[in-house]
Amino acid sequence: MNSERIRSSYDQHARDGFPWKKRNKTYHANLRQLIAFLAPPCQSVLEIGCGNGDLLNFLRIEDAVGIDFSPVTIEKARELYPHIEFHHMDATRITLERRFDLIILSDLVGELDDVYLVFEQLKKLCGPQTRIIITYFSYLWVPFLKIAEKIGWKIPQNYQNWLSLTDLSNFLTLAGSEVIKKGWHILMPIHIPFFSAFVNTVLAPLPVLRRLCLTQYIVARPKPDLFPQKAEHISCSVVIPTRNEKGNVRAAVERIPAMGSHTEILFIDGCSTDGTVEEIEAVISENEGRKDIKLLHQVSRDHVNTAEKQSGRMLKLGKGDAVRKAFQQANGDVLMILDADLTVPPEELPKFFNLAVNRVGELIMGTRLVYPMERQAMRFLNILGNKFFSLLFSWILEQPIKDTLCGTKVLFRSAYRQIEAGRSFFGDFDPFGDFDLIFGAAKLNLKIVELPIHYRQRLYGDIKIQRFRHGLILLRMSLLAFKKFRVLAYAKK
Repeated sequence: MNSERIRSSYDQHARDGFPWKKRNKTYHANLRQLIAFLAPPCQSVLEIGCGNGDLLNFLRIEDAVGIDFSPVTIEKARELYPHIEFHHMDATRITLERRFDLIILSDLVGELDDVYLVFEQLKKLCGPQTRIIITYFSYLWVPFLKIAEKIGWKIPQNYQNWLSLTDLSNFLTLAGSEVIKKGWHILMPIHIPFFSAFVNTVLAPLPVLRRLCLTQYIVARPKPDLFPQKAEHISCSVVIPTRNEKGNVRAAVERIPAMGSHTEILFIDGCSTDGTVEEIEAVISENEGRKDIKLLHQVSRDHVNTAEKQSGRMLKLGKGDAVRKAFQQANGDVLMILDADLTVPPEELPKFFNLAVNRVGELIMGTRLVYPMERQAMRFLNILGNKFFSLLFSWILEQPIKDTLCGTKVLFRSAYRQIEAGRSFFGDFDPFGDFDLIFGAAKLNLKIVELPIHYRQRLYGDIKIQRFRHGLILLRMSLLAFKKFRVLAYAKK
C-alpha cells in the first residue's frame, strides 16, 4: 500500500536524523514563526503529523501532544523533547479522547490518502473555541520543490495531493469546519543574508507577490451548530457612549428590546454639557423596577470640574476609552455597543444578539454600506473613505470587512477579555474603539461577520467625526496594522 511505503520512508529519514531540516533551516524557522503568530493564546495543542516535535517545542504551550504514523519518528521525538506527549497514531484513526484548543496540520495534507476522513476526525477533538491551522505548499512551486528534493533540502515525496486553498476550504466545509482566514507566506525559503529577510517581511505581504509564496495557510474553526447554545440562558449588556445626546436618551431606552435572560443598559457619559446626564438620571428613575439602566462617567464629576477651572475648556475623551471603561463594569454575557445618535436602529439589536448566541460570528459588526441610507445619513466623502478603508483592512487582516467604522459591534464578554489581554500587541492607540476590537479579534482568529443594517439620519445633536483629522488617524492605524500583521509579525526573532 502507498501509506506503508510512505511510513517506511519516514522511518528511514528519522533514523538518518531528519537531514533536510538541518540543510534548510530558514524555511522551517519561517514556518514555525508563521504558525506561532497564527496560534491564539491557548492551554492545549495537538499537532497531527508532528515529525520530530520541533514545532510543538517552539510554541511553548503547556499541554502539547503530537501524533505521527511513523514509529521511529515518534521515538526520536520523545528523545528530543521528553516534556511533550507523543503518540504513534494514524491520522485517520485518532483514538485520543479529549478536546484541544489548537490543532495543527503543518505540511501534512499532501500525503494523506483521504483528506476528508482526516478532517472528519477533527470533530471529536474540537471544542467550541478550537482553532485549526493548516499549512501546505503552493502548486506553483512544484518544479523548485523537485529540485530541492534532489539536492537534499526537502524530504523526498513521491506521492502528493496538490490542493489549492479552495480545495482545502471545501474539504473543511464537508467535514464540519469553516474557514476564518487564509493566506500565503514565505517568498524566499532559503537564507541569503539580509535579502531573505527583506523579501519575506516586506515584499511577500504585498498584493500579487503574496500569491507567489511557497506556503499557503488556513485558519478554521468547528461549525457553530456543533455546539448549540440557548438564548434564554444568556444575558446581554448594551453600552451607549454619550456626549451631548440629551434628545436621544429616552428614545434609546424605549426602543432597545429585551434580549436573552436579562438586558442591561449602560450609559457612559463623556462630559456632556447639554443636560444629557440629568436626562439619563430621570429615565433611570422612571424605569426603576422595569429596566436595568445604569449611568457611568468616563471621568469623575470632580475631575471634570477641576479641569474646567484650570483650563477653561471641557475635558474630552474618545469613544474608545468610554467603551473600554463600560465593558469593565458590564455584567452581561454578550456585550453590545450602540451609538447614542441612533443612526443604527435599536430595534435591530436582537439580530446581532442571535448571531452571537448562535456563534455565527465571534465579533458581529454592523455594515451601513448595503441597504440604501436615508438622505444626509452619511456624507459622500465619508462613504468613499469607508469603502477605501474597508478594502485596505480586508487585505491586511485577511478577513473580509465592508464597514470598519459602524459603531454597532457585538461580542461575548469572554472574547472581549481575550482581546483585552492581548492589547499590548498593538498598544492603546485607538480613540474610536472600533479598531481595538477589530485588530484584537483578527489577531485571535475570531470569526468576524458583518450584519447589514438600515442606517438612519441623526435627529438630535452634532456629528462627532471630523473627516480629515480622523482620516489621518485611520491612515496611521492602517500603517500600524500592516506593520503588525503583514511585516513584523512573521519576521524571524
